[in-house]
Amino acid sequence: MNAPFHRGSGLRDPFTAFVADEATAELIRPIAVEHGWSPEKVNKGGLRNAVQTLSVAASPSILFVDLSESGDPLNDINALAEVCEPGTVVIAAGQVNDVRLYRDLVASGIQDYLLKPFSADQLRDAFANAQMTISGPRLLETANEKPNVMAAVIGVRGGVGASTVATSLAWLMGDKGGRSTALLDLDVHFGTGALALDLEPGRGLTDAIENPSRIDGLFIERAMVRANDKLCVLSAEAPINQSMLTDGSAFYQLQEEIRHAFEGMVIDLPRNMMVQFPHLLNDVHVVVVVCEFTLAGTRDAIRILSWLKQNAPQARVIVVANRVQAAVQEVSRKDFEHSIERKVDIALPFDPKAASQAAKLGQPLAKVTKSTKLTQPLAALLSLTVEQNSAEPAPEKPARGGGSLLGKLGNFKVSFAKKPKEASSQAA
Repeated sequence: MNAPFHRGSGLRDPFTAFVADEATAELIRPIAVEHGWSPEKVNKGGLRNAVQTLSVAASPSILFVDLSESGDPLNDINALAEVCEPGTVVIAAGQVNDVRLYRDLVASGIQDYLLKPFSADQLRDAFANAQMTISGPRLLETANEKPNVMAAVIGVRGGVGASTVATSLAWLMGDKGGRSTALLDLDVHFGTGALALDLEPGRGLTDAIENPSRIDGLFIERAMVRANDKLCVLSAEAPINQSMLTDGSAFYQLQEEIRHAFEGMVIDLPRNMMVQFPHLLNDVHVVVVVCEFTLAGTRDAIRILSWLKQNAPQARVIVVANRVQAAVQEVSRKDFEHSIERKVDIALPFDPKAASQAAKLGQPLAKVTKSTKLTQPLAALLSLTVEQNSAEPAPEKPARGGGSLLGKLGNFKVSFAKKPKEASSQAA
């Protein structure tokens, strides 16, 4: 294989395109103008003209080349690589819908391959990713300086704030922990990972589900949406009339590739995904269980903690009680801890003002809050998560008693500590 394209720097035109037909040219020109590029840089002639022109002229920073008239796209792209200067980001387009060709083209060094006919939005996404590649360091160049930490965040009930906790933890891991961090939001239809950071989710996650064979390090680099220098997000807003059926292999492959590309990963894992794809927790180091002090929350916390003990024994479990209010709880903290037979590790107080401000600004709660009542427990959560390698999970107490959930809760009429057996018998 010929030398691949490389990124670099130097004085050159920002953009040039070589297209095979006028329809493609008419689609590209206005988008080029949107980016401040000259529409005159959209040339006819496709790949053949590109090779001839660039053999005697400087290469642009971003090169769009049409492979529609090419009989052997891979060999022709390799010929293009020989005449391109290092630093050129190449976006190719063609009419061949073949995953093997796509992978071979990406392996040869191109940034992206668009299947014709493509839309204006697809082209804008490709240009945005190309510009990010030019301006920012490759993810793989900065990764693996620290041992990888993979944390999954699971809410025991819908609406307990698991996504808020996941977003804050990911932001803290990057900003305060100094780790290159990925936030993987696996709520494919209604995920808020990108929304909470005021980002467009892109199509990376849905593309991965539809074409798992495309997932590799280069795919991750293109698909992740950068929130800041340390945090990238992979989220989705898939159409709700699209079921996105999958056997879970795409999610597992994403985990593997992200683990190699980043020093930290936070997975916002809906509880139904945990049940449907238990293998997603096979390699996680930490599971953050976000709960609430309610009867239903207590029941589901008991069930999920028991499930984790059987299905993810290698993971350290951190129990986080969210939106805690001192005098307005359906179940007291003491009764909750007795029922789940372990302590709550982190209690996050209810702060509606900070939550509203974070939503308005499109920033994580951990960044917006000024209250030490929230900053201190969030910092403690970060510490517990990243220091998991140096601490063993606390041994869990053996289950006591039996009967119904209300039996475990003592029907709220009997002292837990003094009469657990009597409480169970009453409920029974």
